[in-house]
Amino acid sequence: MSKAGGGEVVAGLVGAGLGAVVEAVKAYGPDRILLADDPRLRGFSAQAYSKVAAKMLEGLADPKAVLAPATAMGRELLPRLAAEVGGTVAPDATELSPREGGGLVVSRPIFGGRASVQVDLPALPCVSLRPNAFAAEPRPGSSPKVENVAIPELPAPALALKVEKTVVSRGDTPELTEAPIIISGGRGLKGPENFVLIENLAKVLGAGVGASRAVVDAGWRPASEQVGQTGKVVSPNLYVACGISGAIQHLVGMSSSRCIVAINKDPAAPIFKIANYGVVGDALTILPALTSTIAKSRGVPVP
Repeated sequence: MSKAGGGEVVAGLVGAGLGAVVEAVKAYGPDRILLADDPRLRGFSAQAYSKVAAKMLEGLADPKAVLAPATAMGRELLPRLAAEVGGTVAPDATELSPREGGGLVVSRPIFGGRASVQVDLPALPCVSLRPNAFAAEPRPGSSPKVENVAIPELPAPALALKVEKTVVSRGDTPELTEAPIIISGGRGLKGPENFVLIENLAKVLGAGVGASRAVVDAGWRPASEQVGQTGKVVSPNLYVACGISGAIQHLVGMSSSRCIVAINKDPAAPIFKIANYGVVGDALTILPALTSTIAKSRGVPVP
């Protein structure tokens, strides 16, 4: 989009101890990197980060749009930033196109993903992007200039919240919102002990492991794996739903997946209405056979 309009891509990084982050961002070839690295910004504060981001925008000649991931932080930050700079906001975008006369036209899902709406943003658009809806492609050999940004005066309320400790839960599978492939299980697996079948398939595919709300409520899986309206919204390239009937609450969280495969014993299960491919059968029988076949085709050990 920037190339079509003759503009440049500027990455803004805010936080503390960002050396490794800067190097990772360089690999994707932005034209410039604006860096606000300060110990006071170690813990996320929407009030403080929005003021720093506004300072970054002040240094740009004519910013056309501000884009951020549709994470919990991104959704909280952008409305505050828009208020600081007089911009407009649209969350959870899945498509972007330039607007005649400036701004953007943003497509975003509504009604639990059963419809989409186009939002016209004439002023400076501040848009959060649904994870995996836009591919980030590395640009080998790029060497963007890194420019340090002076931290503006931050009022006491902006720094009132202090993060004392961060506990990161790391498993053997990718984080759901970033995983290109997700294997999810539901009550059709009949018990928590059978989720090993989901984990085995995820292992040979390098996939993330998801779960329905019913499974999480039953205590079979942790809340961090829940996909749905009250869990995580995901948009992987491939979503495999195993023993999940397809309640609307779950569909809200995964219906924007590029390809959906459903395995369910009930041929009338709602999940089949949105699936690209459907297998009617017992997931407890199908999953081991599928895992074995894929493992052999990839030349990896069968779990």
